[in-house]
Amino acid sequence: MPVMPAPAPVTATPRRVIALIAAAGRGTRLGAEIPKAFVPLRGRTLVERSVTAMETAEIVDEIIVLVSPDMEDHARRTLETHPNIRFVHGGGERADSIWAGVQAIKDTNAVVLIHDAARALTPPGMIARVARTVLAGADAVIPVVPVADTIKQVAGQRVVGTPDRASLRAVQTPQGFDLALLRRANEQYFTTTDPGFVATDDASLMEWYGVDVTCVNGDPMAFKITTPIDLTLATTITNEAEPTVFEVPGNHRPASADQPPGRPPENVAD
Repeated sequence: MPVMPAPAPVTATPRRVIALIAAAGRGTRLGAEIPKAFVPLRGRTLVERSVTAMETAEIVDEIIVLVSPDMEDHARRTLETHPNIRFVHGGGERADSIWAGVQAIKDTNAVVLIHDAARALTPPGMIARVARTVLAGADAVIPVVPVADTIKQVAGQRVVGTPDRASLRAVQTPQGFDLALLRRANEQYFTTTDPGFVATDDASLMEWYGVDVTCVNGDPMAFKITTPIDLTLATTITNEAEPTVFEVPGNHRPASADQPPGRPPENVAD
């Protein structure tokens, strides 16, 4: 009897990492004449800097830029040196734009990174950290940094509470997600007559859907350029160095049980 050859081993297809860069907002608080994603910062627009950071992270397989229809031609000119980008029209609200981007993804088993174009100085290492955590099995991942200021809960002009800031974190982007779960969460959100809340970020939508969200260390350089003073700060920083090539020392270290992600160092109030 002839010996049958052993079946070829089945190899899993590597999961692709796809970045959605939100660049459809108007950014009225910045006071610019054009949408803030296209405001120049030392010769390069905020959206181009965000695209470059994604490319430099060396873990992103595809980049989709979400733009308003009237800015698509401008976006294509701005990013003409980055030929492998796809453009998708955003919606009236940020959540609408993200859902349009998710629907444009052809994959079924990918990791999705959702990033604000206005976080133009985000280090590539932080991007890779978020992506790798999802690839390692987390369903939803957010980068966080300690809250340095005391936070007050107010009603009208009166203080009604002071949360313990030791348990508070400021959330940055990119936020990373399992594509299938992200799709299902968006489908339910957009088909629910009254979801009971407004999704101000994508992680809050996943929380609403019942998905556990994992925190990793963020980076101070990933601040959002929203106001004129933010742009002044970013200009000052980039006049000294290009921060997309470095991270704050120590932020790449994995958190231990004694040092959970984003835990503030001693004397953080100083």
